[in-house]
Amino acid sequence: MEATTGESTRTTEAEGPPDPRRWWALGALVVGLLVVGLDTTIINVAMPTMSDRLGASTGDLQWIADSYIVVFAALMLPAGLIGDRYGRRRFLLVGLAVFGVGSVVGALVGSVEGVIAARALMGVGGAFIMPLSLSILPSLFPAAERGRAISIWAASTALGIPLGPILGGLLLEHFWWGSVFLINIPMVGLALLVCGFLLPVSRSADAPRVDVAVTVLVTATLTTLIFAVIEAPEWGWGDARVLTLFGAAALLAASVAVRESRARRPMIDFGLFRDRNFLWATISALVPSFAMSGVLFLVPQRFQGVDGSSALGTGLRLLPLLGGLFVTALASDKVAPRLGYKVVIPGGMFLLGCGLLLGATGSADDGYGWTACWLVLTGMGLGLSLVPAMDAVMAGVAPERAGMGSALVQTLRQVAGALGVAILGSVLASTYVDRIDTGGRADPVADTARESIGGAAKVAGHGADPALLDSARDAFVHGMDLSLLICGVTALVLAAAVAVFLPRRAATPPAPTDGAGGPGADGAAGPGESEHDREGVLHP
Repeated sequence: MEATTGESTRTTEAEGPPDPRRWWALGALVVGLLVVGLDTTIINVAMPTMSDRLGASTGDLQWIADSYIVVFAALMLPAGLIGDRYGRRRFLLVGLAVFGVGSVVGALVGSVEGVIAARALMGVGGAFIMPLSLSILPSLFPAAERGRAISIWAASTALGIPLGPILGGLLLEHFWWGSVFLINIPMVGLALLVCGFLLPVSRSADAPRVDVAVTVLVTATLTTLIFAVIEAPEWGWGDARVLTLFGAAALLAASVAVRESRARRPMIDFGLFRDRNFLWATISALVPSFAMSGVLFLVPQRFQGVDGSSALGTGLRLLPLLGGLFVTALASDKVAPRLGYKVVIPGGMFLLGCGLLLGATGSADDGYGWTACWLVLTGMGLGLSLVPAMDAVMAGVAPERAGMGSALVQTLRQVAGALGVAILGSVLASTYVDRIDTGGRADPVADTARESIGGAAKVAGHGADPALLDSARDAFVHGMDLSLLICGVTALVLAAAVAVFLPRRAATPPAPTDGAGGPGADGAAGPGESEHDREGVLHP
């Protein structure tokens, strides 16, 4: 290491030994990621309770989930570029602070609209946390260790799957629903402390500037698209309003593509998708994200609304999903180098599809053992496909584009997750309304029962109307089966496509174009760029 103006610095891995504190720094990133992962699933478990206490319909619950995801996805690209340009550690800390403020707001409001607004604010913070934590890894770890680092990164994001429901269940057993937001505060405080002390500074002063117009267009595109999908079951898929919203989303997306294709230094580098490694590795990361978001939206409602589990019991019953994911995620960095991405990623997607198809055969009378079996298989498929896909993506992105490349893929993953909740939730809602039998009931009772499985359980209260409750349970499980069937078939079809089109060769980062700036492929500093400012320089 060399001293420069009183600071220790380290250049890229090719010019010196790996940073000796890199594993401690990864541990700090894990703490920050736990904040995001914990909140995602703790909200899912709390939704049935919020539906009861706040009078939230299925559509309201979808917006509580998707308000966070839409903002998260829309702002990750500018967040990644801001971090690249002005410091990844600095804006990771900013993101954590904003996330904490949103959590406080969420705990104090008492309306559906207030919770949606708080979740949107938390999405702003998450937009900085997720991509910047991943983009730091290439400058911390050499290529030989990057796979292990990314597998730990991915496993830590998955750790929130059981922790969220378990902690959420314990809180909901003893406190009011707002406590699921307050649990974030000590986690945010710890993350701010350890990330502030352990993470090195990593930035690229030559990164492109944030395009405000593109940011606004992307936000409008995602909001319009997801609003159309959520409202389609109520308005009708052929309704003029729904078709208008889909058309508007398509036009907005096209305007983003046209504007960025003409920009000298685009904020969204669509040129990355000309590389087949990046394209198909990205697709491979989207399918597990779509499936996992859908499963985590559907299954907790099944456990609580159909099986009668408590919130804590729901969290414990999700552990098989995490167990399968952890086993394959941590093993993938050993398996992938031996067999290659072209074998491992499609294999993981195949396991994922099989698990989802098994889940699609369920009925309201199934015991938990069968559910646990398909959750284990689904989790194994998630870990075996998602982690190698993320490693393949980062392997094909030039170091000076790490923030933008990470943010682009994470944005698309969040879009896939939002669509997973929106599309599968819409399929569930449509099927549920079509199949539930509310004949002979008073209009207020029938309307409440048709809104959600939680509403049906409430108006059927304590066995007073067992026929209505049985009908609601059967209708919900049928809708869930259809949703899982869509997920499973999608995973199998794309597994075959990835097996055919993903190149066998290892990805190599492309040399930057004249407009991109930054260091060249050999790691030398680019024109007009000092060694102090170039990507990969770490200031402890």
